[in-house]
Amino acid sequence: MPRWAWNKAAPEAKRRYFELIRQGLSGSKASLEVGVSLSCGSNWFIDAGSVSMIEKPISSRYFSQDDRIEIADGLAAREPVKSIASRIGKSHQSVYREIARNKKPDGTYQPWYAHNQAYLRRARAKERRVSADDHLRDVIASRLAEHWSPGQISRWLRRRWPHRTTWHLCAETIYAAAYRGLFGPIDHQMLRTGRTYRHKRGRGRNRDGALRQLTNMRSIHDRPTIVETRTQIGHWEGDLIIGAGQRSAIATLVERKTRLTILVPIRGDHTAQRVGDALITVLARLPASLRRTLTWDQGNELFHHERIETTAGIRIYFADPHSPWQRGSNENTNGLLRQYFPKGTDLGQGHRPTDPPRRRRTQRQATCLPQ
Repeated sequence: MPRWAWNKAAPEAKRRYFELIRQGLSGSKASLEVGVSLSCGSNWFIDAGSVSMIEKPISSRYFSQDDRIEIADGLAAREPVKSIASRIGKSHQSVYREIARNKKPDGTYQPWYAHNQAYLRRARAKERRVSADDHLRDVIASRLAEHWSPGQISRWLRRRWPHRTTWHLCAETIYAAAYRGLFGPIDHQMLRTGRTYRHKRGRGRNRDGALRQLTNMRSIHDRPTIVETRTQIGHWEGDLIIGAGQRSAIATLVERKTRLTILVPIRGDHTAQRVGDALITVLARLPASLRRTLTWDQGNELFHHERIETTAGIRIYFADPHSPWQRGSNENTNGLLRQYFPKGTDLGQGHRPTDPPRRRRTQRQATCLPQ
């Protein structure tokens, strides 16, 4: 006869018990709430390795308590891991890693123990590397003063000190440190973007709303596979650089293979009619071999995409909403061009761009064509 009968309670009671514990209730009150004895709740608590924190909501991309319960139930039923992963909406590699990382010392997978271990591991006890290393901070600050981008600094640190792995930082780490003020008070001269704070991405439309902005759109996922290889010329990425007060603009076209950049001034406002006319004028001058595809974002300025396709003889594809990485060459080029055309510049005046600070030479070529 077993010494305990604590495992005969319904799984829903056990789940509710741990929910109450994570909300801050004591073990006795939680046991009373779910209708089990104090000793039963204590055994649950001990088997889970104790629960020492109050639950806080986290992103859906992480495993939740319910996900871990589904994993445990599936393993107990000898269900394949791939089937479990499909049911909870995660990849099977992630489920394998979850089991290996959060299983108990005896090799079994207990969902409440695993959930508790995951929460304890999330606490960052170590100090951030940029904050802890004064020398590293000074080196990065000196390069920012020379107007290097965080991406350039990240690559340079790896090449300059290949064996000092603690100095191998990604660009996002350098951006985050700059916005926290670790390199001194942040101003418009520190970062190439000219930003002094983080801001939300996107244009304020949801995915469905953006898809309804254009008719008969051709998705980037229908684009020929040869475009991704960058082995054939004639495939372009495009977008607008907006001037002061939203009253002027420049259309930028970047060829994916050669990185050739064409700047197309938009005279007057940047309505769909004017943008379409300007693009048709420029694209029609190019040889047919250079007019294969154009990838744009889902802005209203390209509402006349069908007219552009028919007149200029080029196939236009649209990136997903809020996915600038799908037009990475154009986004990066626009960031570099902003050094010559800072935000707040009237792009309709026809004057020469301002001289940027001294910086490392880029490999891009820029051509400015009049309308």
